[in-house]
Amino acid sequence: MAKVSKNARVAQRAANAGSGRDFVKIVQSIKDPKTGKYSYKEVMIHKDKVQEFMNNQK
Repeated sequence: MAKVSKNARVAQRAANAGSGRDFVKIVQSIKDPKTGKYSYKEVMIHKDKVQEFMNNQK
């Protein structure tokens, strides 16, 4: 099997731009005020918008 050069991997990353690797999953725990139980909310967000999302949640 042939060795893959580092430059070939960089080109591969450029080809994958806009793919699913630009998104992250955020899992939030939400406590129910009546019962005290926790439920979890999962959200998929673009990695550039994570900080904005976290600031809006507070």
